[in-house]
Amino acid sequence: MDNYHLSGIYVYPVKSLGGVELENAQVEERGLKFDRRWMVVDENNIFLSQRRLPAMALIRTGISGNKIKLTHKSKTVPPLYLTADKYSGQQTSVKIFEKEVPAHFVSSVADEWFSEALGVKCRLVYMSATDIRHVNPKYAKKNETVSFADGFPFLIIGQPSMDLLNSKLQEKLSIMRFRPNFVFEGGNPHDEDKWLRIKIGEITFNVVKPCARCVITTVNQETAEKGKEPLRTLSKYRRASGKIFFGQNMIAGNTGQVKLNDEIKVLKIKTNEI
Repeated sequence: MDNYHLSGIYVYPVKSLGGVELENAQVEERGLKFDRRWMVVDENNIFLSQRRLPAMALIRTGISGNKIKLTHKSKTVPPLYLTADKYSGQQTSVKIFEKEVPAHFVSSVADEWFSEALGVKCRLVYMSATDIRHVNPKYAKKNETVSFADGFPFLIIGQPSMDLLNSKLQEKLSIMRFRPNFVFEGGNPHDEDKWLRIKIGEITFNVVKPCARCVITTVNQETAEKGKEPLRTLSKYRRASGKIFFGQNMIAGNTGQVKLNDEIKVLKIKTNEI
């Protein structure tokens, strides 16, 4: 039997901005603590991401206690500090793809900072405990909720899968191009495709759906420049039903802590009939 262990834990406090690598994290129903609890929206309350604004990659993120620190890689703007659960009383509705999602505006200070940093008029919203967004019922187990993530609370990718991809590329890429929450070592490339239920430390996860990849993976996270890789190469061996898949979306079965080097136990795998 293959031995798997957790080798990377990442959160992205503001959707589509830089990620933060952690040694341990709190697993909550809607995702890891702090993960995609904030989001930038345009003047029509439609979410902004690196799909539309690759320059979002240049905003760096740090976590200290209950505070998020945002800095810009190249622009001379002062840092912006965000505090979890601190937001204005102004509730609103924002749009993620075709779905309306409840949220709260954060502050005029945050709006002005992002408008200057990104060069477009925009606002920052926060998902409070009372702002409920449900996972697609087609994949939910118990009517679970999710943050501002594209659709699911957790994303896992095997390092062997990334190593295989990099072996096919002229220039090796960071796994951060794919914005995972969990990275693991052990086994063979794309073992995660076979999983239906796993346990990381003491937390169980249902592996519900392969992750279809978009053009964000082609954005250089250091320069914000767009290229053709890795989608061009992935299309040659990871395309199915007109989409390119890399990594697996998951829903947690319980809450608690995970930490680096936690053992990953495979509790259920796909059979030939599934």
